[in-house]
Amino acid sequence: MKDYLYILIISAVVTYLLTPLVRLGAIAVKAQHEPRDRDVHVKPTPLLGGIAMYGGLAAGLLVADRLTYLQQAFPSSRTILGLLLAGGLLVLIGAVDDRFGLGVISRLAGQIAAGGIIVWSGAALPWIPWPGSETFTLEPDLSYTLTILIIVATINAVNFIDGLDGLAAGVVAISALAYMVYSYTLTNSVGIPSQSVPALASAVLAGVCIGFLPHNFHPARIFMGDTGAYLLGLLLAYGPIQSTATLDQNILVNYSHGHPINRFPEILPLILPIAIWIIPYTDMLLAVIRRTWAGKSPFAADGQHLHHRLLTMGHSQRMSVLLMYLWAALFSGLVVGLSVLRLNMIWFALATLVAMGALLLATAPKLRPWRNSAPGRRRRTSGSAVRSESRVTVASAAAAPGGAAVPGSPPVFRPARDPAPLASPAAPVTPAPVTRASMSTAPVAQASASPAPVSPPQMTSRPVPPTGPFAVPPRSTRP
Repeated sequence: MKDYLYILIISAVVTYLLTPLVRLGAIAVKAQHEPRDRDVHVKPTPLLGGIAMYGGLAAGLLVADRLTYLQQAFPSSRTILGLLLAGGLLVLIGAVDDRFGLGVISRLAGQIAAGGIIVWSGAALPWIPWPGSETFTLEPDLSYTLTILIIVATINAVNFIDGLDGLAAGVVAISALAYMVYSYTLTNSVGIPSQSVPALASAVLAGVCIGFLPHNFHPARIFMGDTGAYLLGLLLAYGPIQSTATLDQNILVNYSHGHPINRFPEILPLILPIAIWIIPYTDMLLAVIRRTWAGKSPFAADGQHLHHRLLTMGHSQRMSVLLMYLWAALFSGLVVGLSVLRLNMIWFALATLVAMGALLLATAPKLRPWRNSAPGRRRRTSGSAVRSESRVTVASAAAAPGGAAVPGSPPVFRPARDPAPLASPAAPVTPAPVTRASMSTAPVAQASASPAPVSPPQMTSRPVPPTGPFAVPPRSTRP
């Protein structure tokens, strides 16, 4: 495990140190993401964060090639070269897309080419695990096609969830750590040296994500952009593909009969990739179905992803991202724990249900039973006025000539239901010429133009009924 942690730390440190330099370069070439209506950030943010990640990937792989233990595990001399070439191609396409924009066909062509390079390096699916002791063997052409399809799908799935600060990097880092633990377990306990390559790729992937997160977590100073999302998707798909390409399932089945590890080996190679891909793939499938049903292109952007729904529920950006982290850790840790931990299945299932229930309550506030039953709080009925909005501020009582408020005078409040606005000073009226026809109405016009001053109310023995909009009409009395 020391070698894998060493590679992880190197990848993280190199990525962390390169990210500020890449940020300055992105600002210099004007590769920045302008805010859109569906975005949650409010100011232009530099892109091209994937270039720093590629630097961490290259550093980790080159150092691993110098370590004797890991060097002997590489099945081919093309392994490291294929990863560097495929990753470099995706970073180049992503950088052009971040700066100038590319069409869907151009991006898909680049992703397919990167998948072809991975197949050329020797990583392809020769078989598909199936529940039980049987496997579904693939012909070479079908194997290559399915491998490229999985790589392209994973690249776009990671790109789809890259919608909040630190979301994609954190979810991918958690998935990579889970797969690294599983691959290391196979290498160390079962004794399959070929599983060192998937563990190494997962360690490098986790390292570049961890090194990038301090710059990308909310509030983000730089985005990974398509440059980083494409690279993370490639590495996330590479681990399970390389593991299956160099793994004999019969070894797991025969080994598990007398050893306390790798429980359910017949189905774990199938469900483990599903567990680490479940969040990006679920978001991508829902987006494709939603957009296709609406008659739009599957690549048409919208604001209805899983993270957008969390924001709609009332969670903040950070809380939404942390909830997605917890879901990723739950799914990935569940499958890895099912293989590694030797707990009784009843306790394992009980712990899983408790964790899922608590996380579900944290995600959906409406499901919390204490939401509207807190002691000392009254439920507000529909139509009741909100106390904080029951008053509105109006102009100061002491007004300067022309209706402007006197500086320094305190604001005056009146009830929001009061329909009577404050009267502005009357404009001067030029008296009309007096004629014989208007002599009878002249006193009325003069009275309206120059209102008489109002004398203060006189105190009487009888109470004066209130006037205004809140006045109560007097009761009718009968003799």
